[in-house]
Amino acid sequence: MNALLFAATVLIWGTTWIAITVELGPVPVLVSVLYRFALAAAILLGGLALTGRLTVPALRHQPFLVAQALCLFCCNFLCFYAATGFIPSGLVSVVFSLATLFNAVNGRILFGTPITGRVALAALLGFTGLVLLFARELSAGLDAGTLKGLGLATLGTLLFSLGNMASRRNSAAGVPPLQANAWSMGYGALVLLGLVAGTGTPLVAPPDTAYLLALLYLAVIGTVVGFTAYLSLVARIGPAQAAYATVLFPVVALALSTLFEGYRWHWTGLLGLAVALCGNGLMFLEIPARPRPREQSEAI
Repeated sequence: MNALLFAATVLIWGTTWIAITVELGPVPVLVSVLYRFALAAAILLGGLALTGRLTVPALRHQPFLVAQALCLFCCNFLCFYAATGFIPSGLVSVVFSLATLFNAVNGRILFGTPITGRVALAALLGFTGLVLLFARELSAGLDAGTLKGLGLATLGTLLFSLGNMASRRNSAAGVPPLQANAWSMGYGALVLLGLVAGTGTPLVAPPDTAYLLALLYLAVIGTVVGFTAYLSLVARIGPAQAAYATVLFPVVALALSTLFEGYRWHWTGLLGLAVALCGNGLMFLEIPARPRPREQSEAI
């Protein structure tokens, strides 16, 4: 069962990037993100209500749920959707995989979690991997579109990490993750609706079957099922082990980008992917503690 949940998380979240590119076109990015989270929130909140498990978190939790909504189910996805208009979705997923490194830094700043030498090395490997992945663009000079795509993907990843921090606080405060996600998705959809109204963005209906199928996949499979599978895996084997799934997202996403977006590999890109994956894998490598001298002598 654990292997099934792990595989489901990797395959689902590794394929959502290509589905996002299907939605780019006549429907504004703001409206596409609104459709996704409005539908996902309706499914989660409705499902919890129908099963009698829906509760309203206390007032003291509401600001942190709104923070989780803005960072995890709203602004970050606006950045990711926009980024895929400038760079291949597979490369967006590679930038996103660095969320583990952002989490380390933000955890230190917000929760006092120490940053070890292993984490610092992982950050260096991750940065080096990204440079190698974009080596050809860097050597030729990054155009404005590529720079904008990288900037948007990085900003989206930072916001996602801050959303993780808000989620960590909510879990520690006793708000169940499924409840927090459901309410946060609802708040995120309301904020998006307000942005649509405030900016005068037209509510364009899904233009074709391909868009509608991509929307359903992102909302139902990518959001509701994906988060449920991941949270179930966390509950069964713990967050550190479950987080190994994030290391494999770029592999799936770049493979799909190669098939459907014409992403062309170069040896520097392959090396960069390998280095970035090593950096992310190092973040979760369990290194057994060496026994202290007294323990060694007692064992003898």
